[in-house]
Order: sequence, then C-alpha cells, then structure tokens
Amino acid sequence: MSRLLVLLAVVALAAGLAGPALGSEKHPTQRELESELVCPACHSTLDESDSEIARQMKDYIRQRIAEGATKSQIESELVAQLGESVLGVPRKHGFDLLAWVLPIGGIILGAALLGAGAWQWSRVRAGGGGAGPLEPALDPVLERRLDEELRRFDG
Repeated sequence: MSRLLVLLAVVALAAGLAGPALGSEKHPTQRELESELVCPACHSTLDESDSEIARQMKDYIRQRIAEGATKSQIESELVAQLGESVLGVPRKHGFDLLAWVLPIGGIILGAALLGAGAWQWSRVRAGGGGAGPLEPALDPVLERRLDEELRRFDG
C-alpha cells in the first residue's frame, strides 16, 4: 500500500512539473531564451553579451515572441540562420543526446560500482573471511605472565 502511495506521489509531482515546462514551450520569455542561447561572436549567453549580433538576436527573439512563436520555432530559426553554435545546451535527440546520456550513465555506473564495492567489503568484514588474524597469537608463557600481571593490577 505504501508503495502505491509513493508511486502516486511521484506521478503527481511529474505531472505538476510538466505543466510549466509545456507552458514555457508555448509561451517562452525573452529572459529564458536569452539565457539558453549563445552569441556567435563572443561565445557567451545572450543575456551576458552586448555585441551587435547579440542585440540583433535579442530584437529577433522579442519580435518572434510578440508574433506568438514557440520556443522550439525560435531556436530552430536561429539555428538555421546562424548554426548549431547558438544553442547553449545540446539538443535532446540524435548524436547530441550523448551529451545528456553519458554523464548520467557515468554517475549511475559509478554509484552502482561504489555500492557493489561497499557491499562486498562489508560482507568480507562481517563474515571474518579473507585474511586471517592481523597479529599472531601470543606465546603461551607470555600470555600466562600477562594474565598474572593483569590480575595483580586489578586486585
């Protein structure tokens, strides 16, 4: 039952986050696009650039938003005019998908290897398997003398 509640909570959260993302696609803001697009002249985001081409791109974005263009349309038009280098983040399809998948896959693989290593290490330590005792046992004569000294010290 608790798993069902957790699953429902995750679905509700995903649905709640999907709404603003879709709204952003249909009704992008000037600030949002300027922070995601790169100036081809100075290679910084448009919101940080003040070059002539950056000002032209900002004007173009403002005009296209006023005309009701979607975020994807504006980005596609700018890519067609200026090339892929204007995108601040890689696209999420085709070869560019590797830029998203490889880091996430590396993190997941690293976490799995770390977990497996920790599990193996804890199994060896808990079971007492592997190497024997770290120090050899005391000589019986020395052990007897140590016991006598400890008794005298305690008593």
